[in-house]
Order: sequence, then C-alpha cells, then structure tokens
Amino acid sequence: MSELGLAWLLLGMALLTFLPRLLPLLMADRLRLPTLLREALEYVPLAVLTILVVQTAFIQQGQLNLHWRNPYLLALLLTLVVAVWRRHLLTSMAAGVAGFIVLKWFSL
Repeated sequence: MSELGLAWLLLGMALLTFLPRLLPLLMADRLRLPTLLREALEYVPLAVLTILVVQTAFIQQGQLNLHWRNPYLLALLLTLVVAVWRRHLLTSMAAGVAGFIVLKWFSL
C-alpha cells in the first residue's frame, strides 16, 4: 500500500471512530430526556468503574480469587478503609496504590 493510501486509510478509520462519538454530542442540546432517565444516567460512570474495580480485584486468570493472599483484594480493602477513615480521594488512592506495590513487592 502506498503512503497516500495508508494516509487515507488512517483518516477514514479516525473519522469512523470519531463521528459516532461526536454526533450524539452535537444533537444533545436538541434532545430532552425524561427526568428519571437523566437521573439514572448519572450513575453510569460509577457503575462502570465499580465493575472494572471488582473484576480486577476478584477475578484473576478467569477464576474467582477470594484468597487472603490476593494482593488486588487486599489493596482494595486497604483503599476502602482509608476512604472511610479519611474521606479524601487522593489519600485513599495513594494508600491503595502504595499498599498494592508493597504487597506485590513482597509477593504476599
């Protein structure tokens, strides 16, 4: 494939990736969602993040891992304890990351 053909291919792929995301945003001001749906959509980011965290913490190599030596689960528990205790997002995240690094370093 020539360089010009490759450039057109990349441009086409970029447009096909970008347009489906752009079009709803351009039409969003014209669309009026029902209040109940709008309120429900506010929980979507939290739900997606929860799924990602829970899947990472509890499932390794396709298996449910509830063992006490699971570093992902222990770091998650540490993060939850610090979050409830300090009520500060950055402190909670730092504690969780630091805890995970220590647990992986010592291969607990």
